[in-house]
Amino acid sequence: MTTTSASAPPAAAPVYQRVAELADTLIGSWQGGYLKDRSHAVGALARLRRGAGREAGETPDLWSLIDTGPLHTTAAGVRPLGEQELVRAENALHAALTLWAFHQQSRGTPMHRRHTRERPGSLGAAVRRLMLADGIDEPVRKRLVRAGTAPDLDSLTQRLRDIVALLRREDIPLDYALLAGQLYYWQWPDGPAAVRRRWGRSFHEQRRPRPTSDENTIPDTDMDDKDAS
Repeated sequence: MTTTSASAPPAAAPVYQRVAELADTLIGSWQGGYLKDRSHAVGALARLRRGAGREAGETPDLWSLIDTGPLHTTAAGVRPLGEQELVRAENALHAALTLWAFHQQSRGTPMHRRHTRERPGSLGAAVRRLMLADGIDEPVRKRLVRAGTAPDLDSLTQRLRDIVALLRREDIPLDYALLAGQLYYWQWPDGPAAVRRRWGRSFHEQRRPRPTSDENTIPDTDMDDKDAS
């Protein structure tokens, strides 16, 4: 006799991965338009910048701009996110998107670029690119350390903004989808330590820091951060 087994329920993506994917989708919808000077995208960046330094949901003007609907919908058989998961996901998205808007302002090239092994876009690798090839810039390194030891998400976001200001000045992009996922993970117990390790590892494994010339397009090599938490 032949028996038919029930279909297994779909595997749920980790929440940090869903946050990262949503950040990538949202930024992708604005970044191309901004670089083409389209009014809707230029306006979106201005609105996002006004939300910097505020808690998610505190700025009504962003309610219709940051569509968190995908976090509230689930496939059949997959549990919905709990209240604490949703709050932390929204906090992470808000922080990452407003940081990107500040980074992208007045820049003519994409400041959000997905991480690859050949072209690392993680925070640690981006900070390492601020340094010349002949050594470590201690003041810059200490900014990364200060970010890693931030006591809460608000302090972390402000310290990241200081780093982003340096990246913006040098036209060094960052993977804001990866960062959004890490900011989500940061808010859970043991999350800060795990994220700090990831940033430190990517900093030390970045093998091609910023060259001494004005050319910043040499491909980089780094670890594969696609599974970063």
